[in-house]
Amino acid sequence: MSQDSDTEADIVEDVAELMDGLLKELQDLYSFRDLYFENHPIEMATEKNKRVEEKKDVLIEKFESIDETQIPFSHRAQFLYMKGRCYNISPTYDARATQCLSKAVKLNPHLIDAWNELGECYWKNMNVKEAKASFEGALKHERNRLSLRCLSIILRQESGDKKRTEAHPAILKSVELAKEAVAQDIKDGVSWSVLGNAYLCQFFMVAQDPSTLKLCMSAYKQASLDPIAKGQPDLYYNKGIALKYSEVYDEALQNFEYASRLDPPWQPPQQERARLVTFVHSAHALVKSRGKLKSKKLAGMVQSLDRKMLGAYGEGLHAFAGRREVALELTRLDALQEGPNEAKVILGKVVGSIHNDNAVPFLTAWSTARPVTENYCANEGAIRRVVCTFALVDASMECVLVTVYNWADGRGAIIGDCVAIPEPLMRTHKHESEAMTYDFKSIRVNNPLLLLVNGKRVARNQFACTRVTSTYEIH
Repeated sequence: MSQDSDTEADIVEDVAELMDGLLKELQDLYSFRDLYFENHPIEMATEKNKRVEEKKDVLIEKFESIDETQIPFSHRAQFLYMKGRCYNISPTYDARATQCLSKAVKLNPHLIDAWNELGECYWKNMNVKEAKASFEGALKHERNRLSLRCLSIILRQESGDKKRTEAHPAILKSVELAKEAVAQDIKDGVSWSVLGNAYLCQFFMVAQDPSTLKLCMSAYKQASLDPIAKGQPDLYYNKGIALKYSEVYDEALQNFEYASRLDPPWQPPQQERARLVTFVHSAHALVKSRGKLKSKKLAGMVQSLDRKMLGAYGEGLHAFAGRREVALELTRLDALQEGPNEAKVILGKVVGSIHNDNAVPFLTAWSTARPVTENYCANEGAIRRVVCTFALVDASMECVLVTVYNWADGRGAIIGDCVAIPEPLMRTHKHESEAMTYDFKSIRVNNPLLLLVNGKRVARNQFACTRVTSTYEIH
C-alpha cells in the first residue's frame, strides 16, 4: 500500500476523532474572539483583530491540509461547514468561505448552522438578497435565534427605501422576529441587542412612544449581562444614540467613549462623541450668556412679552396625552420643577439657537463578529432637520435651552420670536470633570404642533418625522 493510501486510510478510520479535534479548535478560536475582553485588558483592544487572524491562520492550515474527498460523505458537509466558518471569522468577505458553505448546504440541506454562516458570508459581500434567502432556508428546517435576528435586521434595512405606511408593517415584523430570537435563549445578549435596535427603529419610524424607548433601553441592559455581547462596541454605540436622543448626555458620552475604547479604529463612536461634546459646550455657553445679547436689548425683548401671545393657551381647558382637561397657569422659568410641569405654560423670547447635526444614526451588529453593520441615519433628502434647539428667556431673566423634535427644516423659531410651551418637561444637565464641564437646564418638546410661536400654533406642514435609511459598513 502506498504512503498516500495509508494516510487516507488513517484519516477515514479516525474521522470522528479528527472532526472532534477540529471542532474544539474552531470553538476555541471563536471563544478567543468573542470573549477577548473577558481575558484581556481593554488597553489591548488594538491587538484583537491581529491576534484573531494569527490563530485563524494556524487552524486554516490544518483544514487546508485535508482533502475534502478524504472525509467520508456522511461527515463531509459538517467538515465543509467548519472550514467555511473558520474562513468567515475574518471581518471582511472571503470567497473561500462562501465556496465551502455553499457545498455544505448542497450536501446537507438540513444543516442549519451552514445556512446561517452562508447568509453571513453573502451579507459581508453586500448580497442582501442571497443572505435573506439563506436565513429563510435555515428557518424552513428549524426556528433558530440567529436566523430570526438576522432577518429582523434585514427587514429594517429593506424598510428604509419604502414609504412610511409600507415600512411600518416590516418594522413591526422585525420587532416580533427579534422577540422570538430572544425567547429562543433569554441569556443570549446578541439577540437582546438586536431587539433593542428593533425597538429603537420602531420608536423613530412608527411612533415616538416613550414606552418603546424604555423597552429599547431595557433590552440593551439585558444585552450587557452577556459576556459576549458586552464586549461588542455596537452595543454601547447604539445605547449612546438612544441616550443622546433621551437627552441623558453624560451617560451617552460615556457609552460613546467606551465603544471607542473597545474598537479604537472604528470612527462612528468617536464622531458621535465629538458632536455631542460640541453640542453640550454650545448649549452651556448659549444658556449662560443668554445668547450673548446686550443687557439693554435683552431687557427690551423681555419687556415686550405680552400675555396675549399665549393665544389659545391663555384661556379655556386643554387636554394633553389623553389626560383630563386642565386650565393652564402661566409660570415663570425660575419656578419650574424638575420633570413634568402639568397644568403649567411658559412664555418666553428666543435669544439664540444652536445648529444641530440632526442625523439619528445607529448601527446594528448582525453577528458577534460585527464585520458588517447597518448604519441608520435621518434621510438627507426630504427631511434634513428634525431638531430645533434654541435658548428661551422670560420675565424672570432665567434662560433655558429648548429642544424641539420633528420640526421640519427651515421652520424653527428665530431670535426675537415669542414662544409658548404647555406643560414643559424640565431637565438639568450638569457635568464636571477634567475633560469637560457643562451646566444648563433644558425643556424637551417632542411635538412642535403643541407650540405657539408669536401667538399662533405651529402649522402641520412644519411637522417632519425622522425617516430612517440604511447603509453598510465593513470593519
